[in-house]
Amino acid sequence: MVKNLQVFSQDKVIKKSSVHKLVSLLKNEYYLTIQSLSISFIKSDDLIEVNKRYLKHDYYTDIITFNYSKKLKEIDAEILISFEDAQLNAERFHVSYGNELSRLIIHGILHLLNFDDSDTVSKKIMKKEEKRLINKFNFALLAGK
Repeated sequence: MVKNLQVFSQDKVIKKSSVHKLVSLLKNEYYLTIQSLSISFIKSDDLIEVNKRYLKHDYYTDIITFNYSKKLKEIDAEILISFEDAQLNAERFHVSYGNELSRLIIHGILHLLNFDDSDTVSKKIMKKEEKRLINKFNFALLAGK
């Protein structure tokens, strides 16, 4: 188990121990220190409310990351993931639900490491790193589906 990591899920299928394992691998990959990290798997409607309230965005998203750290390799953050959107993404891109959940966790951690997806070039770099990590860790085990 990763110290200072809390995992919350409204989806009973998600294995918290697998989330811990993936975060541990990412922590070692990037030599991170985790002061505090909360990963919550919530409903899509709950995530849009957070998006509206805190980011002033009135649209659906599959992930929101809040970074409270002032140091790059020292994690103090919250990652909110819509498990409903993860299910839709999995169907849309013909991957397993567990693989998509893994990708979203990786995506959130990459944001905490200052990877960006706000423009085409940055998005391409971030996607390449996501794929590298998914292939390296061969992750598709977060859910029992």
